[in-house]
Amino acid sequence: MPQEIVELHGHLIDSLILPRVLDLIMNFKASYQIQQMQVGIRQQDPSHARILIAHEDSKTLETLLHAVARHGAEPVERKEAHVRSAVRPGAFPPNFYVTTNLDTEIYLRGRWVRVKNPEMDSGIRVTHARRQAETVKMVNVRKGDRLVVGGDGVRVIPLEGRLRPDDFQFMTRGVSTEKPKGALIASLARWMKRERRARRPILWVCGPALVHTGAGPFLEKMVRAGYVQILFAGNGLAAHDIESALLGTSLGVSLREGTLTSGGHENHLRAINTIRLAGGIRNAVAKGILRSGVMFACVRHGVDFVLTGSIRDDGPLPEVITEMREAQAEMRRRCRSVGLAIMIATALHSAATGNMLPARTRVFCADIQPGALTKLMDRGTTQTAGIVIDVQPFLRELLAELRIA
Repeated sequence: MPQEIVELHGHLIDSLILPRVLDLIMNFKASYQIQQMQVGIRQQDPSHARILIAHEDSKTLETLLHAVARHGAEPVERKEAHVRSAVRPGAFPPNFYVTTNLDTEIYLRGRWVRVKNPEMDSGIRVTHARRQAETVKMVNVRKGDRLVVGGDGVRVIPLEGRLRPDDFQFMTRGVSTEKPKGALIASLARWMKRERRARRPILWVCGPALVHTGAGPFLEKMVRAGYVQILFAGNGLAAHDIESALLGTSLGVSLREGTLTSGGHENHLRAINTIRLAGGIRNAVAKGILRSGVMFACVRHGVDFVLTGSIRDDGPLPEVITEMREAQAEMRRRCRSVGLAIMIATALHSAATGNMLPARTRVFCADIQPGALTKLMDRGTTQTAGIVIDVQPFLRELLAELRIA
């Protein structure tokens, strides 16, 4: 029967790595034998396991080995990574290796090489002369690029959960409307303070509901306090934020009185047109046309923002990137420096951003719809902490925890 011996190292018990590997083996209807097991005595001690895996079908065994490798199960017998040249631009070779968002290494010319810029749903491009490897998206493949195929010579370094009461993992235990929201928000506030002390950028991914619910001034305060360094949003958030700053409405609804204003359905178009006449958001701020709001605060406090378009946009605003590949490239470049991402009230932007973030980036998602959170985690951003809550009370309580008046 075809078989392979794999080894696992690290915190295999408290991070549930070993149970996940054994579950995969059973799901594939394979056989296994734990040949060696050494469990760390103290919390900081790593564990080690050596497991023989066998299956009657060699191709199924290969697929299984590829699956357990994503949890750090490394074959005892080291094999060189196989590479093949791309025969045309924008396409991988057959049987190309598909990456996760976890740190990954490939065995190349007798040594392990770290793959730069880990990102899910990508390939691995190799430069043999320099012994370097990096993730690459399908659309960015060039003819002749050397790309990893198959699972040989590839190892994934799993995140090792060390559950402590003060750790971020306290928050990453599924999605429920019955979670202690105050404790979760307090934990997030502590992480934001840590990121700020370490001078690492905090990324915010926001949807237009932030403005519709009247929470715009809260995010504006967060910007002024220095807790926002990068903002991802669509044309909708920026347009309605500017509408509220210029006309006091969002989608024509008065944010002060909560009533539909006469002719209010025109207001977002008039706001967009005002900015276009000024030559853009930054020019509108410089000319004194735009004097408040989230986008005003971002310009005044040097927040790096990326606004991306969609098929339903009006205008759009001049700063909105309407070409999809360009927008992805701009977002991806910024994602690589982020240690904490906060996603609120936007399912599509959250999922898109989550796909670009490495697994080591902490992600906190707040949305009134539980489905927005589960979709984010189900698509691979498993490091997400989720809270089901409306954006307005969420930001209000977060400001209180950060002691921002």
